This record gives sequence, structure tokens and C-alpha cells, in this order.
Amino acid sequence: MKASKRALILALTFLAAGTVFGQADSFPSRPITIVVPYPAGGTSDGQVRMFQDMLGKLLGQPVVVESKPGASGAIAAQHVARSKPDGYTLLYPNGGVLISPLLSDKAGYDALKDFKPITVVTSVPMVLVTAKSVPGNSLAEFLQYARKQPNGILYASAGTASFGHIASARFAQMAGIKVEHVPYKGEANTTMAVRSGEVQMLLTTPSSAMLGQVQQGNIKLLGVGSPRPSPLLPGTPTIEQAVPGFTSEIWFGLLAPAGTPDAVVEKINAAVRTVMADQAIRDKLQPTGALPRTTTPAEFATLMKEESAQLRDVISKYGIKAE
Repeated sequence: MKASKRALILALTFLAAGTVFGQADSFPSRPITIVVPYPAGGTSDGQVRMFQDMLGKLLGQPVVVESKPGASGAIAAQHVARSKPDGYTLLYPNGGVLISPLLSDKAGYDALKDFKPITVVTSVPMVLVTAKSVPGNSLAEFLQYARKQPNGILYASAGTASFGHIASARFAQMAGIKVEHVPYKGEANTTMAVRSGEVQMLLTTPSSAMLGQVQQGNIKLLGVGSPRPSPLLPGTPTIEQAVPGFTSEIWFGLLAPAGTPDAVVEKINAAVRTVMADQAIRDKLQPTGALPRTTTPAEFATLMKEESAQLRDVISKYGIKAE
């Protein structure tokens, strides 16, 4: 190879490296948008708003929260997947982001190929609540009632083929109860549905609004989906005590478009880790039932791959289909 050609290759190599490092050094130079796939007022939206100010201060630019609900989170996922991979448009999904591509090749995105994992932010055990009008104050009593209903009971979810839909179908199967699914647009609407008595049961992640309704006596909190009682929901028994083998927890995390530079991802990851270690943020999360849980990008990628495989099996086993 001629010396001039070698020199050109070396120059291009250093230029490319300089571009990547330069992006990290100058990032961010403008506001960062975190897109939430569900309506304002739900669990995802509430979590981001708890830490957006501190994250913005650490990164040196404002963090803007934008809600793009619809299609069980697919609209927001498509938007971020197609955004420029520069770290300025991020997605804050829960584990439900893995579901749509498993149900249809028309989902508009591939959860494992179109995103670059940044970090898991929190982990939340799902909770089972019932309408105030439903007899019984324990999960065992509720199941006795549900098993006697010839037409079954109605349960809500944040949308057809949502994580809550899949978890509820699995719960009903394991509990031996007949149910009918009623999909709503977002988590906030499901809370109001069970409060009003439109549905009798809801299995979902807890939000501050939901737990407020529990404290006011408007809905009943009967169980938590973690393997052990949650320290954040004292006195709440595990669902597994009444339905052996049933557990259900869900993660919330940050994803960037595929192709986002590693250095940018690492910078955001480090800032999020600092935020979630702050006691004030942990105190804000506690009433919602969420536990801080940060990971490396590689750990998050592995989690997504493993959970996607598990969800594929559940969807196939219970015959869950998209609308």
C-alpha cells in the first residue's frame, strides 16, 4: 500500500473517531425530548416528570416530555425509531414495547433492532385492584366470587395486546376464572374504569393516581405481582399466595434510535444512574410502588432479548392477537 494511501486511511480513521468523541463532548447542545407512549397521567408519564428536571440539570439542557399515545405504544415507538440517532429523541417505554412486533409484522418497528438500549430506570411489580362494588376484601374472596359468575367478569387494560392484557390473560388462566377483556386508551383511563365500576378487575402497574384512589377507598388493592411482598406497598399480599406460580413485574427504561453513538448513550446512562441514586428521587418514586433499577446498556439489551422470547411463548400459548 502506498504511503499516501495509508496516510489517507489513517486520516479518515482519526476523523471518524473525532466525530464520535466530539458528539459526546458537545452533547447535548439543545433540549432532549423523552417520548412517552401512553397518555399523560399514567405511570410512564408520571415517572419521567419526577426526574426530568434533575436529568436536565446534569446534562446541561432541558428535558422535554412528549406524550404520543396510541396503538399500544406503537405510535411513539415508530416515531422514535425513525428519529435521527443523535440522542435528542428518546423513548421511555415499559416492557410492552416488545409486544407489538411479536403480534404483527406491520407494527412499524422491531424492538430489538430499531433501538439502542440506554438503561432500565425502574422496575414495578404489577398490582391487582378491583371495583369497590365487587364482594370480598381479599384476593381469595374475589376469586371465589369470580368463579361463580356464569358470564365471567370484565377486566381493563391499557389496550389490546398491551402488557396488562397479556398478564391478565395469563392470570385468569392460572386462577381458573372466566374473563372478558375491555381495552382502554392508556393507564389513567383504566383506573377510572375500575373506579366507576365499568369493569370489575384491573391488573396493571400502580400510579400515584391509582394508589390515591385506593387510599380514598374508591377501589380495592388485593395483591402485588412481585415474588415477595413489596416494601413499597406494605401489608399487600402477593398474588402468588392465592394463585401459585403467578408473578408479574414490568420495567421502564430509556431507548435511543439504533445507530446512536455509544459515547452519547454512555453519557445519558451515567446521568440517569446519578439521578436514580438521589434520595429525593427515590422518595418521589416510593408512593408509586416503583423501585429504582439502573443497568448498563449491554445488560438492558440482554434483558430485552430474554423477555421478548418469553412474551413470544405466552402470546402463542394463550392465542393473543392484535386488533
